[in-house]
Amino acid sequence: MPKPIVNCLQAYTMAKKNVLNNRKRPGLVARLRSNFLTGLVIVLPVALTIWMVWAFVGFVDNSVLPLVPEAYKPSSQLRGYGVIIFLAFTTIVGSLTKGIFGKQLLKYIEGLVDRMPVVRTIYNGVKQIVETVLSQSNSSFERACMVEYPRRGIWAIAFVSTATRGEVLAKSGEDAMMSVFLPTTPNPTSGFLLFVPRKDVIILDMDVESAAKLVISAGLVMPPTKEEIAAGKTKPRKITQK
Repeated sequence: MPKPIVNCLQAYTMAKKNVLNNRKRPGLVARLRSNFLTGLVIVLPVALTIWMVWAFVGFVDNSVLPLVPEAYKPSSQLRGYGVIIFLAFTTIVGSLTKGIFGKQLLKYIEGLVDRMPVVRTIYNGVKQIVETVLSQSNSSFERACMVEYPRRGIWAIAFVSTATRGEVLAKSGEDAMMSVFLPTTPNPTSGFLLFVPRKDVIILDMDVESAAKLVISAGLVMPPTKEEIAAGKTKPRKITQK
């Protein structure tokens, strides 16, 4: 092979190696960007959690402290004092309503509320929501599932609420149905209540927390399967486009 051609091939090979080396070694800006995004993933959840707790404590303080007599208010502004007063007051009220006198008093107050048209609707609605959230029922949102929604062939993550009973089941014509909550992305606190035939509900192995992460992340964070957990791969997988 002529020497000029050999020299050209060697020069081409060296240039190609230099290009590959430059690709493998990111520049300063790329490294800084990667470090910033990595730090943001760590710092942002912590900062948001601290801010939300701080804001909630401030909201409770601003709502409770004006109701506290001046003799019981702290001499200096103490963050969280209103929260302590609220917790103590709520605990005392709960203890009193467990007795016979407290139950009768509560029944009398609720009787008065039931006579007020607008107040009755608000009170009963809020009471039902609080009782549902604080309920210790074993069947409440303890299992994740998949249902076909909004049409056949498209699957969505949902949470099993309970077995459907009563008029809904009787008039559906199905032998067994399940009440499921279908959350929205990225806010899983809103969603839809669906009554689905039991045969159309696929129960998942992942727990409710893992399913909620899947919904919040819009499918980017995929919980590990049973096989991966058994193999020691317990961290959720992050789905990336190739």
